Amino acid sequence: MAFDDDIPSNLMPRVLPKVVSPDQIDRKIAAHPMTHKPTAKRTSGSLYPADFRLLAEFRFVLRRFMRFSEAAAAKVGLEPQQHQALLVIKAYEGDSQPSIGHIAEQLGVRHHSAVGLVNRLVEAKLLTRKTDATDRRRVNLGLTSKADRTLEALSSAHRNELRRMAPMLRATLSRLESP
Repeated sequence: MAFDDDIPSNLMPRVLPKVVSPDQIDRKIAAHPMTHKPTAKRTSGSLYPADFRLLAEFRFVLRRFMRFSEAAAAKVGLEPQQHQALLVIKAYEGDSQPSIGHIAEQLGVRHHSAVGLVNRLVEAKLLTRKTDATDRRRVNLGLTSKADRTLEALSSAHRNELRRMAPMLRATLSRLESP
């Protein structure tokens, strides 16, 4: 079964970037004359040219996943930040329901930006908002069944994409760990 068969067609990006296997990356890096050789000339501080290539490769893998994620969210009518907010709420493990402050902290945005994001999600019928019974300043958030269905499909597609990319991520991270 092909990777594409596991993902609903409405979640697949229209054009997938060219897939480079970890073996292709390993061969290319190993063949380069400056790869991980202590005799190679350092370019800055204690870094070798191979270190810069490895960091660039890691950023490439991250960007590739982010492009996938943004395209998948767009296919279901969500902005990437809306998808991230829904995921933060679903993953919340606190004693009470998650709050707008928690969303702001997890997404690295200011409180008023999180309020606007929550307003748009409530308007889209993806979130419920309820004032906390014990602390009237706190607003508790919950996912609607529509949000649960949307997030289930998106998260399944993301998990599959991460599994597909895992060999490349492992290869890159293992080279970062070696001296």
